[in-house]
Order: sequence, then structure tokens, then C-alpha cells
Amino acid sequence: MSATATPNSLKEQIRRQALEAGFDAARFAAPDYGGRTAAELAAFLSEGRAGTMDWLARNPERRGDPKVLWPEVRSILVLGANYAPAQDPLTALAAKDRGAISVYAQGDDYHDLMKTRAKHLARELAERYSIEVKVFVDTAPVMEKPAAMRAGLGWQGKHTNLVSRTFGSWLFLAEVFLALDLPPDEPETDHCGSCSRCIEVCPTRAITGPYRIDARACLSYLTIEHKGPIPRQYRAAFGNRIFGCDDCLAVCPWNKYAKACSEPAFLPRAELTAPRLTDLAMLDDAEFRALFKGSPIKRIGRNRFLRNVALALGNSGSPEAVEPVMRLLSDEAPLVRGAAVWAAARLLPSAAFVALAEERLPAESDVEVQGEWQAELSKPAAAA
Repeated sequence: MSATATPNSLKEQIRRQALEAGFDAARFAAPDYGGRTAAELAAFLSEGRAGTMDWLARNPERRGDPKVLWPEVRSILVLGANYAPAQDPLTALAAKDRGAISVYAQGDDYHDLMKTRAKHLARELAERYSIEVKVFVDTAPVMEKPAAMRAGLGWQGKHTNLVSRTFGSWLFLAEVFLALDLPPDEPETDHCGSCSRCIEVCPTRAITGPYRIDARACLSYLTIEHKGPIPRQYRAAFGNRIFGCDDCLAVCPWNKYAKACSEPAFLPRAELTAPRLTDLAMLDDAEFRALFKGSPIKRIGRNRFLRNVALALGNSGSPEAVEPVMRLLSDEAPLVRGAAVWAAARLLPSAAFVALAEERLPAESDVEVQGEWQAELSKPAAAA
């Protein structure tokens, strides 16, 4: 480190290095989120709004305070990468026979590229300035959005996601903790104003009020994090969303300032842009892993993904969906069979469904799948 370098000049040098490393934004925050962030996390957890994401409750003191996570931290370099889509992602919802995949998951897994670039940058900083560093890319108890807000990258909108005046709602984040005192950048202020588009568009009303979300009702949580059957009250609202949900992000008016992403790794793969549901329903485990190699979709596994596909087929209303749903009724995974029962009840005439239940239910050994059959048969239309 140069003896004549000032903290501000060091900060600008590091910022230039980050931008040269391929990041679209680089700003600095003090290692302090403020007491409000920890209190909001505690309320989110105590009210059960985290659903089955038990990992959020582990070591909350480390999650709420960067200095507890790493006592040597003196500054946080918050990095952003633009992944704004070239087209409105909500247009995919109209094609009921095709699957709608969240924008962030249509390309390669962003964790891989972000982590590689951030670690390379961190090594350069450690060597050049003789400091200790730590890198985080959604893999440790780091509250990324509060850090980004305090660094001035954006603010947490009413949908609770980060909003930027430059990138809209489309920023991937990474953090480099630095054992180096640097002046923080100016925090961003809230620019949501009276807008409530994100709240109004949510298909399951998971955004229960401004800046308040219940993950248990969120389709991103349900299609990705939730391991069991999708709660029945959300299945119709599911539509054709088979991995994630972009509705609240896509309607944000600040998106008009975002330029379409040009990073090749984040651009949509052809096979992940509105794939046919009937094709996806045919995937066995090996085919699933091959199709989604290098994709974040691979992490949820074939059974959870086919659960989502089965529900989307049921919502499609298409006669072409009947054959693949019948196939899924015989799937080895109870999770898939249960979703297929719900789908069959929506695709078949009532009498045909009752006849199918009389054939399949006696042979069904899984209690939850039995419950799916019985729940459909108990409805007036099915019992008529």
C-alpha cells in the first residue's frame, strides 16, 4: 500500500479494479446495518414468515451484524452485476403450454461467475494492499440487501428486493469484506413513493404490505425452497411458473432505466426460454441433470421441478397436457404423483376423474398422495 495514498484515493482505486473485473457497480459500506435490520429479521423469523428456511434462524447475531460474522472487517465492498432482461418477462405467463422460468435462472448459475470474479478481485486486493479479505456470494449469513442499501447501490423496495435507479430490480450481488478502513459511500434513500405496483401484482398476495413479505405464500419460495407439496390454496395462482416468480420485479417502474444485460453467462439459454411443459414432464433424473447442468434449477432436483411442472400442466387447460399428466401419476416420486392428481382433476371431466381414482387410489401406498385423491373426490363436482 502506498504511504501517500489517502483512504479516498484507495477507495477509488479499488472501485476501478472492481469495474475492470467485470462488475457493473461497486460501492462501499461501513460494516454496520443498523439496529433496524436485526429487528426486522427477528420479526420475520418469530412470525414464521420464513417458512421452512430454517437456515435463516441459525446464528441470527452473525446475520444481523457483519462484525460478529468477521470481527476484522472494517469496510464492505458491495458488488453488483446487471441481469436485466431484454423483454418483459411477464409475457411468458400468457403461453400456458410453456413454462415460465425466472429471469435469473434462464442463464448460467450466477453464483459461479460472481464468486469466481469476486474471489479473483479479492486476491488482487489482498496482495496489492496487504490486507485480509473475505468473499460472500449468497453463501453465508450476510444480509446482502441492507449492505447494498447502505453502500448506495439501491434501496429495498416495497417488494423487499433491491431497487436501483440505474439497474431497476435486476442486480446480482456479492460482497468483499475488507480489513481496511475506507470511507463509506452515501446510502441510497427510498424512492418508491406512493407506487404499489409490486404489491398489487403479486399472484398470491405474499407481499402483505409495504416492505413486508410472507415467504410461505411467495411463488419464488414455493417453487424453489419449499420441499413438500405446494399448499392447495396457491396452486391455481401458480399459473405456468415452474421456477421462481418475476411479477413484483417486472412491474417496478424503475426498470425503465435499466439496460439489457450483455453478460453472456447471464443471457437466456434457448432451452430455458419458455420450454414446452409436455417436454419437461418426460424428464427422468439423468435427463433433468443434463438439461440443467450449470443452471440454478439443477439445485432443486428433478422431483421438486416435476412437481412444479405437473401443477403448471393442470393450470394449462390444454388437452395435450392429459397424456403427460397420466404419465406423472405413475412417477416413482410421491411428490410428483400428488401434484399430478391435482392436475388430472383439472384436466379430466368429472366422471373420468372419478373412474381414474377408483382405479388408482386402492393401489396408492403414500399417505400424502392418498390425501390428494381424497381431497379431489370430496369436492362436489368430482363426487357428482
